[in-house]
Amino acid sequence: MARLPRLIVPHQPHHVIQTGLNNQDVFLDAEDYQTFLGWLRTAAKTYKVAVNAYCLMPNHVHLLVTPSDDNGLGQMMQWIGRYYVPYFNQKYVRSGTLWNGRYKTSLIDADVYFMLCSRYIEFNPVRNGMVSRAEDYPWSSYCHHAGIRPDGLVTDHAKVWELGNTPFQREAAYSALSEPPLTPEEITLISKALLKGWPLGSPQFQTALEKKVKRQVLPAKRGRPFKIKPSAE
Repeated sequence: MARLPRLIVPHQPHHVIQTGLNNQDVFLDAEDYQTFLGWLRTAAKTYKVAVNAYCLMPNHVHLLVTPSDDNGLGQMMQWIGRYYVPYFNQKYVRSGTLWNGRYKTSLIDADVYFMLCSRYIEFNPVRNGMVSRAEDYPWSSYCHHAGIRPDGLVTDHAKVWELGNTPFQREAAYSALSEPPLTPEEITLISKALLKGWPLGSPQFQTALEKKVKRQVLPAKRGRPFKIKPSAE
C-alpha cells in the first residue's frame, strides 16, 4: 500500500521515529545520548516545537512532539541531523549517512491517543528487555513524568496537566496510568500508524482532519467503490 505524503498540522501532537541505517546503532555511549539531547533541546526551542515525550534507543529515536507551525518539525529534524551526523562520523571514523531515510511521523488525536503514545514511547526499553522498569532507563522522559527527575527538555502536554491540580497529583496519576502494560493490539495499532504515516485517531477526528487539511489522510480502500444495487421491487 502506498505511503501517503507526510502530514504535519500545527498544534497537534505527532509521533516521530527516526531509525539508524540498516538498524545500526546511532548511540554507542553516554556522551552520544547527551549530545543528541542537547541538540534536540536547542533545535526544539529554535523552531518552536514542544517535546512532550521521548525515548532514545540504541538504534532509533522516538519523539512525541507538538509543532507550532507547518515547517518547524521538519526544520528541527534537519537541524539535528546536520549537527549529530558529522559528530558521530568524526568520533567513530566513518562517513556517509547515519539514518535510514527520512523520519516517519503519525499525527495523533490527543484526546484519545496521547497518553497511550506517551506510554508506548517511554516503555520501549522495557518491551525490548533492556530494563525491567521504565524508570531504570536514563534516556527517556518517563522519569520526568513520574516525578523522579525533572527534565528541562520536556514540555508537558495539556493531557498531562489534566491528570491533577498539583505536580504530585499529576506524577502519581501518570505512574498509576503506566502500570498496566500496553496490549499487543495497542502496540500494533500505534506501530502500524507510525510506519505507514497514518493519523491515529477516532473516525470523527479523521473526518474532521480531512476537512481541515483538504486532503485524504488515510489510504483509499482497494477495489471499485461500493454501489447500492437497485431494488427488485
